[in-house]
Amino acid sequence: MSYTHTVTVPLSWEDAVQRTREALGEQGFGILTEIDVRSTFEAKLGTEAADAIGDYVILGACNPTLASRALAAEPEIGALLPCNVVVRRGKNAHETTIDAIDPQTMVQLSDSPAVREVADEADARLRKALAGLSDAKDISN
Repeated sequence: MSYTHTVTVPLSWEDAVQRTREALGEQGFGILTEIDVRSTFEAKLGTEAADAIGDYVILGACNPTLASRALAAEPEIGALLPCNVVVRRGKNAHETTIDAIDPQTMVQLSDSPAVREVADEADARLRKALAGLSDAKDISN
């Protein structure tokens, strides 16, 4: 079972992170949290662990309107929020991968029709953001 939508782009690390933020913003998502996994691994586990994971950031994306509707329908759904979007690039990679949670995973855990509606809309918005990224060209060269 796939629980993410994924796109791999020919963008530099910095450009991919910036464009992912912009694409999410265009779809009404703000970034509530950001976890720099590489830096955390470096600090807690050492350089070898950081190098093994490569560049890796988790963006906690939230569309306030959708989150409000979901929480009103089922307050416990907050345990699945925000929608995580991962931007990752291996040590010697020439492309960057972006993974976004498939909001339909929420539907598998909830019987609420309102949660289903929110998941459908969040899914459409995340897919649109990724589709825009898949057309991106590297302009850093």
